[in-house]
Amino acid sequence: MEKNALIASISTALLLSAGVARAQDAPSAKDQADVKVLMSQLQTLKQSYAQEVRRLRELDVQVQALQARLSGVATGEALPAQAAPDESAPQPTGAAAATAATATAANAASNAGEGAASASTQAGTMAEAKKAQEVPEKRSLQDALLQEHALFNGKLTIENGLSYNRYDRKLLTLNGFLALDAIFLGNIAIENVESDSLTYDLAARYGVTPRLTLNMDIPYVGRRTVYQKGGAGGSAAAIAEEINSGNGIGDLTFSGSYRLLPETPSRPDTVLTLGVTAPTGRAPYGIDWRVIERDNDQYIRFAVPSQTPTGNGVWQASAGLSVVKTMDPALVFGNIGYMHSFDNSFNDIDTSPDTRTPGDVSLGDSVYFGAGLAFAFNERTSMSMAFNGRISGKAELRAKGGSWAKVIGSDANAGTFNMGLTYAMSQHTTLVTQLGIGMTPDAPDYTLTFKVPYMF
Repeated sequence: MEKNALIASISTALLLSAGVARAQDAPSAKDQADVKVLMSQLQTLKQSYAQEVRRLRELDVQVQALQARLSGVATGEALPAQAAPDESAPQPTGAAAATAATATAANAASNAGEGAASASTQAGTMAEAKKAQEVPEKRSLQDALLQEHALFNGKLTIENGLSYNRYDRKLLTLNGFLALDAIFLGNIAIENVESDSLTYDLAARYGVTPRLTLNMDIPYVGRRTVYQKGGAGGSAAAIAEEINSGNGIGDLTFSGSYRLLPETPSRPDTVLTLGVTAPTGRAPYGIDWRVIERDNDQYIRFAVPSQTPTGNGVWQASAGLSVVKTMDPALVFGNIGYMHSFDNSFNDIDTSPDTRTPGDVSLGDSVYFGAGLAFAFNERTSMSMAFNGRISGKAELRAKGGSWAKVIGSDANAGTFNMGLTYAMSQHTTLVTQLGIGMTPDAPDYTLTFKVPYMF
């Protein structure tokens, strides 16, 4: 009997403990509500995180686009791919697995939206970068290109320039003969001509189309010339000097530049330039020359012009071809051209103040050429080096009713080595400095030029 009562009490205790365990395992309504709230907050945070990642990627793409537009180099690098999950890692089960699956689906949808937005933005970025590559890569190279070639990406450019030229020539004159092939009998004279000229040049360039640019140059010339002669008549102390100066508007030039072939990886940019020069300056013909005699002893006798010419006096037409190849950070350029001078008639072509001789003048045609390179130090500064040459034929004069006669010594072969430096002072203004060194006797000793182009 006691044994049966003990068994019954033990069975009752086991049933009560099992009920308590089952009651503890069953989730309460409060716990389920807390889980739903946490899941909702987690989902909201994940969506906000996905939006921030999308904004970060869009900002990164925009920064790359701006850098590509400024430097002319498109990065085009794809964003790093996300790492694949490690299959060997333990996978969540139950409610955690459901939560992970929900988060994975949300991330997949977010990444899909990000990929579409990123692909669209990157496509626009690459197009902008490619467009940026179509123009010279650096502003400094554009400034060098404007001086040596032509630009077609601007509407209007106004350029103010100031140029100084120095010319100094000495000539030894022998008037006599050699006796016994060793002794010179006669007069020895030394002539010296020093000329300083200052030219203000106002130039305008207007881009009509992406392939056509019109140009106009208006110079104003001031010149001072010193004539010296001495040593005539065997007197070393016999020296005379005469100074002549004048100023006035020079010859106006109108030209047009047309891009024949745009630059590609295999060929240079090729531009054809046609121009015409009008004789608006003071012509050197018909100017009376004054005969200078020192103390009326006729030991020194030479003539100097009474006025200073500022132009050639004839119409001229030119045609030139220039090429430029970009080799970042440098430009290689070259040009060649031909200038023809038309005949012109004047009321007086004689230098004597006592006579007047009407006639015609024909200047010799010229061939000009040049080559050089420019390279960029940085975005604002570039340096250029070039050689320019001009070969001119002899001029001819013809009195009315007479025949043409060549002017001895009127032909020339002028070669100049130029070094230039450009600096972009602002978005629209550039300072250009250039030093030219004469390489032949017919070229100026040196030329110093300052230009300030303003691009609208």
